[in-house]
Amino acid sequence: MAAARGLLAAGRPESVGFAQSVCGLRGAGPGVGPRLAHCSFKRGQLVLSARPFPRLPLQRPFCPFAALAQQLRAPALEPPTNRGVDLGVAVVLQSSDWLLLTRRTRRLSVSPNLWVPPGGHIELEELLDGGLRELWEESGLRLSKGQFSWVPLGLWESAYPPRLSWGFSKYHHIVLYLPVISQESQQQLQARIQANPSEVSAFMWLGPEAVAAVAATENETEAARLLPHELPPTVPAIQLEEDGEARPVVLPISTLLQTTPITRGRQRVSTGTKFALHLWLQHLGK
Repeated sequence: MAAARGLLAAGRPESVGFAQSVCGLRGAGPGVGPRLAHCSFKRGQLVLSARPFPRLPLQRPFCPFAALAQQLRAPALEPPTNRGVDLGVAVVLQSSDWLLLTRRTRRLSVSPNLWVPPGGHIELEELLDGGLRELWEESGLRLSKGQFSWVPLGLWESAYPPRLSWGFSKYHHIVLYLPVISQESQQQLQARIQANPSEVSAFMWLGPEAVAAVAATENETEAARLLPHELPPTVPAIQLEEDGEARPVVLPISTLLQTTPITRGRQRVSTGTKFALHLWLQHLGK
C-alpha cells in the first residue's frame, strides 16, 4: 500500500519527520484546546500552512512524539529516519441526527477493540474517495453520488501505541474527520450494512444525547457527573460472531464513557473519536 505523507508548509512544503509532533510544530499543545490550522488537501497529501487556506481545528491532548523528543538519547527509542507522517480519514456517517460507529476487532494490531467511525489509511487519492472506499471496505455501504453531502470537520494527530509506557509508537497519522450526511434513513442504511469481520466486530448508531455524553469525556477524565435523565443506561448494537452471524446486543453506556486505560485492549471510544464527536455537536449547534 502506498503511503501518503502529511506535509508541513514552511516557506516551501517540507515533509514532517515520523518522530516530530505536528501539533507542536503548529503551536498546539496539551490543555490549550485545538488550534486552527490552515490546510489544503490534494491527492492524498495534506499541507499545513500559514497561508490563508481553509482552517480546521487541529488537536492532540498528549503527544507521545513531543514527550519522545526528551528521551531520544536512549538507544531503544531511536526513531526511524526514513518515514514521515501518514494521512488517514474517518467518515462520520450521519443519517438525520444518528451517527455510525464501528468496533475494531481484537485481532487487529493497531487500536484493537476501539469504537471509531469507519476509516483508515489514505493512498494517493482524493480524501472523499478514500473515505468512501474505507466506508465500503468496513461496512459494505456504497453511497450513490447525489445522495449525500460532506464537509471537513477537524484534524487529529494520532499515534499508536498512544502511551510511551506501551512502547515506541509505530504508527503516526494526521486523521481528517469527514462528516458524510446521507439522504437515506438510518433504517435504510442499516439494512444494507455488511460489516467486514476481519476489521469490524460490532457497529452501532448513536443519537445526539449519547454523542454528547461520550464527547463530554474528551478530556480523558471519567464522567463523574450524573448522566442526563433522558439518557438510557444501555445502547443497542449489532455484534458479529465468529461464525459470521450478526446478532443484536446491548452495551452499558458506561462502556462508551471509559477513557484511555493503563493497559491496551480495553473496549472504549477512541480519544480522537470523542474529539470529532465534540466538533460534530458544535457543527450542529448543539
